[in-house]
Amino acid sequence: MNRTLPLLLVTCLTVMSCTQRTPHQATPGQGANEDDSKRLRIITWSDYAPAEVIADFKKETGIQVEVTLSNNEEMISKLRATGGAGFDLAQPSQDRISGPQQEFAIYKPIDLTKIDTSQFVPELLETVKRNATIGGKLYALPYVWGAEGLVENSKQAHIVDYTDLCKPELKGKTSVRLKRPALMAFALAMGKDPFALYGDTKAYTELMEEVGRRLTACKANFRFFYDNKDQLLNGLRSGEISAAMVWDAGAWALNRENPDIHFVNPKSGAIAWMDTFTLPAKGKNDAGAYAWINFTMRPAEAAKIGKSIGNFTASKGSDELMDPLMRAQFNASFPDGFKNVKWYPAIPAGFEEIEGRILDRIKAAN
Repeated sequence: MNRTLPLLLVTCLTVMSCTQRTPHQATPGQGANEDDSKRLRIITWSDYAPAEVIADFKKETGIQVEVTLSNNEEMISKLRATGGAGFDLAQPSQDRISGPQQEFAIYKPIDLTKIDTSQFVPELLETVKRNATIGGKLYALPYVWGAEGLVENSKQAHIVDYTDLCKPELKGKTSVRLKRPALMAFALAMGKDPFALYGDTKAYTELMEEVGRRLTACKANFRFFYDNKDQLLNGLRSGEISAAMVWDAGAWALNRENPDIHFVNPKSGAIAWMDTFTLPAKGKNDAGAYAWINFTMRPAEAAKIGKSIGNFTASKGSDELMDPLMRAQFNASFPDGFKNVKWYPAIPAGFEEIEGRILDRIKAAN
C-alpha cells in the first residue's frame, strides 16, 4: 500500500456501476433528481473500492456506487467547502478526523446499532474508537491498515532503526519521504515520543526543531526525497538505494521480486496508519453507507479489497483468505502482531503547520 499515493492514481475507469474520477473531475452535485437511496457516493483512496466488490454490492442491493479518488487533504477540503455535502461516505485516516470535525463539523456520528461490529478486528475497532470519539459520539470505523518502517537490501546494508539511514557508510544510498512520517520516525528513533507531546505545543515544537536538525545533518545520505511509489521502488530495484523508510506493502512487493530486499520493523516501532469509514454531515444515503460498510467487512469481500490495495483490512477473518505469501510476509514483519507498532493518534489543530515549517527548512538546507 502506498501512503504517498494511493494518493492519486488518476486513471479514470467506468466499470459496471463504478464511476471513478480524479478529485479534480469530481461532480458530486450531478444527478440530484436520481433516487438517492439507489446511489452511494464515496470519496476514497485509489484501489479502495474494487470494481468486483462494487458489482457484488450492486447485485445484492441494487445500489449504484460512484467513487471519487482523493487523499486526506482533499477529502477534508471538499467536505469543508460544502459543510459535509456531496458524498455519502468518506475514508480519511483515523488521525485526520477529530481535528477537522471539531473545527468544521463535516461528519455525522456513527450509529453502531446499524453496524455488525462482530465483523471487525476488536483491537482495530478499539483503536479507532480512541481516536474518533468526540463528545461521547463515535465518528469513524476502521477499514484498512498498514505501517511504515524500513526496507533494506541485505547485501548492501544492515539497519535496525530509522536513524541508521544516516550511517556514514550509507552516504547517498538511502531515502525518506519528506513528510510528517519521517519526523515522527526520527523522533521515535531518537528516544522521544512525539505523540506524548500532543498536549504541549511548546514542547512539541522544540522536539520537531531537534528532529529537523537531525534530518538536515543527514541530508548527504539521502539520494533523494521520494515523491511517489515508483521512484522509491525503482531506486531499490536498481541498487541506487540500499535502504529507506517505506510502507510495509511496498517492501513486501520488492521482496517478492528479490528476497534480498525485505521489510524491517524498526527497533523503536513501525508507525501504523488506519483509514476509516466516516459519514459526511450532509450525506443523503446513510442507509446505503451502512449497507456498504457491513458488506465490505464480510471476510470474502474484504479479502478482495485487501488484494486490490495490498494491505490487510479491519475485517475479522479476512486475513485467512488473503494470499498465503502475503500472510507469511506479514508474520515475518510483525511476529508479535501489533506489539511493536505505534498508532498515529489524532493530530491536534495547528500541529501540521509546525511540521510543515520544519519540513520546508529541511528541504531548503544545503
